Amino acid sequence: MSACCTPGRPCSGGVPGGPVLLDAPAVRPAPPAPAMVELPGGTFRMGDAHGEGYPADHEGPVREVTVAPFAIDTTAVTNARFAAFTAATGHRTDAERHGSSFVFHLLLHPAAEPHVLGRVAAAPWWLAVEGASWRAPEGPGSDVGDRADHPVVHVSHSDALAYCAWAGLRLPTEAEWEYAARGGLDGARYPWGDDLTPGGREMCNTWLGDFPHRSARPAGAIGTVPVTAYPPNGYGLHNVSGNVWEWCADGWDRDGRERVIRGGSYLCHASYCNRYRVAARSHNTPDSSTGHGGFRCARSLPTEGPRHP
Repeated sequence: MSACCTPGRPCSGGVPGGPVLLDAPAVRPAPPAPAMVELPGGTFRMGDAHGEGYPADHEGPVREVTVAPFAIDTTAVTNARFAAFTAATGHRTDAERHGSSFVFHLLLHPAAEPHVLGRVAAAPWWLAVEGASWRAPEGPGSDVGDRADHPVVHVSHSDALAYCAWAGLRLPTEAEWEYAARGGLDGARYPWGDDLTPGGREMCNTWLGDFPHRSARPAGAIGTVPVTAYPPNGYGLHNVSGNVWEWCADGWDRDGRERVIRGGSYLCHASYCNRYRVAARSHNTPDSSTGHGGFRCARSLPTEGPRHP
């Protein structure tokens, strides 16, 4: 199932399992300071309280989990922030080093058609495209010139860790991510409550239409939206449902060969993948990158002292 939602490369080497808890040392110069919210931590109910998850995803059972105080980005890392990182460090992403990444078929740039290397067998709407990267999200001919405030995509888990090291931050653990994404709501389906579209209002960027062949959105409106395009949850976090999948620190299973991703993306739809629910989870190999995968950062806080969500 994961190949359908998040196509990936075969894992090129094992990585340690379990959450990565230590703050990485900063490498100067630092990026423009991102907006972060400080959360006091505590015990919350983690997991799917509605029985709507995929059994293989292990969303349940609901269990009490305790997290220490931490801070987390209110938005996913943007193209502008990632560009500052690469300009300062010369970092080349895994997509750039491998020479290709995965692009959703309806988003392929016309100039990139000769660069299609093939389709994912289990999900033919995913194209392996030579030259696709965070700089060219839809393949050669595309760019991010007018998307500075959109989430960076085509970044691997390894790329996210490199950015975090430069910024003096880290990836959130999966428990931290869900605690923050819930925004203080106990057991709710979504960061804003149980109704996907309260009062008919769209609250997140997911697929509208007949997936994967026809979108009900206007022409040119498929794909990412700005990181603050929808209202924040109760803790001030934007777009923790839909828009882009977000890497977490944790390994998916005991061998740690794959890493956890959370939040769903602009391709999620109830008819196929309802992983935009706040308890939903999936996974991919750490050097994989896609046109709907990004991340946000976190940092640890002292266990004492005043904090406010």
